[in-house]
Amino acid sequence: MRIPPRIAVIGGAFALTSALLAGGVATAAAPAPVGVAISAPVASTPFGINAVGDICYSKLPSQAHDTLTLIEKGGPFPYKQDGTVFQNREAVLPSRTSGYYHEYTVITPGSPTRGAKRIVTGDKAQEDYYTADHYESFDLVKYGC
Repeated sequence: MRIPPRIAVIGGAFALTSALLAGGVATAAAPAPVGVAISAPVASTPFGINAVGDICYSKLPSQAHDTLTLIEKGGPFPYKQDGTVFQNREAVLPSRTSGYYHEYTVITPGSPTRGAKRIVTGDKAQEDYYTADHYESFDLVKYGC
């Protein structure tokens, strides 16, 4: 198991900018119906799915903070799958070479299984993505907010 390096990056905008520049074109979301809020612009995948947004570190559930701390320390991780290569088969994240992304479980309280929440890291420093819906959508974690 290979753990991606974790080093501090000054300013959360660096990671978001890098992800958008490397992975695709930032697009404006279509107008929302009345009464529906849009949280942030998202990157478009090759399939036209708008599924990569961003989330402030302080808005993550506490279990995601725990997972990020374990990643920073290099473990130990609660599941044998933690730290394995994430294949990006859904093509939601920016396309990268095999081995670029690694996945880690975010424990879901009360769930008898691993649940649907994950942190997926990229080889770049502080390129961390959070998914609450088992890879259907991702939010790039912003540390500077």
